[in-house]
This record gives sequence, structure tokens and C-alpha cells, in this order.
Amino acid sequence: MLSVLCGVNDGNLRAIEDYLGATVITRGNELTIASSDAEKCRKFQNLVDTILQDERLNCPSPDMIASVIAGLESQLESSFIDSCIDIPHSTRRIFPKSVGQAELIRRLRAHEIVFCIGPAGTGKTFLAIAEALKLVLSRRVRKIVLTRPVVEAGESLGFLPGDLEQKINPYLRPLYDAMESLVSPETLRRMEDSSMIEVAPLAYMRGRSLENAVIILDEAQNTTREQMKMFLTRLGQGSRAIITGDPTQIDLQGRQESGLTHATRVLRNVPEIAIIQLENADVVRNALVKKIVQAYEQEKN
Repeated sequence: MLSVLCGVNDGNLRAIEDYLGATVITRGNELTIASSDAEKCRKFQNLVDTILQDERLNCPSPDMIASVIAGLESQLESSFIDSCIDIPHSTRRIFPKSVGQAELIRRLRAHEIVFCIGPAGTGKTFLAIAEALKLVLSRRVRKIVLTRPVVEAGESLGFLPGDLEQKINPYLRPLYDAMESLVSPETLRRMEDSSMIEVAPLAYMRGRSLENAVIILDEAQNTTREQMKMFLTRLGQGSRAIITGDPTQIDLQGRQESGLTHATRVLRNVPEIAIIQLENADVVRNALVKKIVQAYEQEKN
């Protein structure tokens, strides 16, 4: 069990050491912490006991360790583990790494439409893709539809080279990056060949009814009010919609109100719709990213 707890190339131990700020030593079948600090020793004992006593944690990874740590720190460790996303045909299990992420996963499971708002690095797009992959690969929905408003280049798609997929692909690259990190290239290729993944520019969705699908609208802060209303009314039977965005990164021209901010204000009292706000504390991409986000927030204030 000790080798499993240590992880591949002692990756789990490094995660534990980063959390404790102390070295963890292995001797035979024993783990010890090289510190006389009572609080660090207590945290170390509590963490190891939690991992060893919970059968759901029989194959810990650095991500799982991070999730258990976040759960212990927030005194919500059981709900963190319950929020794990198991994706069929994937070697990864996705665990929340913050209170906000755990709440997002719970909302994704309970609501047909979920708005997730938050700064860069909070994992909102990654968790949306993970949940979508779980739903489609477990055959609970037929396909994933990926869409984004195309506003960054300031051009219409008609002026860009290539066919429709080639035109939209650069805008959806972050979504594909997330999928590639969660399932094998063979699984992803099989999904594409089976039309289980569809990419569609937001402007091309008018008039459609999307049934038995999970639809992800990314970078939703760059939708207009009209585009957001059009998107939300595309939802057909057996479908779910996940809308992600960061209102601090609006690229709309002029004084147009973001469709994301307008929709969350108008729909906040609809019980079937969940609106969750991730904060700087939920930034998990990299410790430096959290500092960058905080620095920009302070400069703005």
C-alpha cells in the first residue's frame, strides 16, 4: 500500500510535501514527516488516515491528493470525494480541488442548464468538458456540441480560409485541449468518426433544436443578449447546457451588454437553472496564475 500511496515517481509524496511545507520520508513500510511542528504532524496524520481509510481512494493520484487536501481544509472531505467525475474509457478520475469546483460538479449533475462564471484558471471549462465526456461515453446523451462566439478576430467566418470546421477550429482549441487530456487519441477519434462531437459556430445555431446532447458554450461573456437568448432556446428534449465565461474578459465592441451578464441577471430566480460563481480562491491551474489574477484585481480596485 505504501508504494501506491507514494504514487508514480513519488508524485503523491511531492503533493503532500507541498501542502505541509515539510519533507516526507519513507522507511520500509512507514511514512514519517521530517518536522516537529505539531500542526504539520496533525495535518499529515489526518491526511494519510483519510486516504487509507476510504476505499474510494484505493489508487491515489496527485489530483486526488489535492482534492482530499482541499476537502480537509474546508472540512468537506466526503463531499469532495463524492464529487469525483469518472469518465468511461479514461484512465483519469477528476476530483475537485476547491470548494467552488466541488459545488460546480454537484450543480452540473443536478441541473439542465448551468452557468459557470469565474476567472482564468478556475477549471470551469475543464470540468464542463469532463462532465460532458462522462455523459456521452456512458450513453446518457448522444453527443457533445461545442460552440463559442467568434469575436476575437473582428471578422466574420466567411472571410476566413478553409471549410467550416477549419474556420472554427482555432476558437475551439481550448476545448479540444481539455478533451485530449481526459481521453485517449483513439477514443477521441472514435467519437469524432461516430459524430459524437460536433463543433458549431454560435451564429450557425439559429433555427436548430438540439436534442439528447450536452451543449457547451465557452467564452460566453462575448455573446450579445440576442445570441445568448437564441442559444438557450436551442435546448431540446434530453439535453443539457453548460455555459462558461469570465465577465472581466469581454471583447464585445461598443457598449453592448454581455449576454452572459444579462442572462445571469434575468434567470437568477429560475430554479431549474444553476448559476455558480468561481472566485480567485478556486484558481487551480498554477499557483502563479492565482497571483496574476489577484494582482489584476488589486490594480482594478
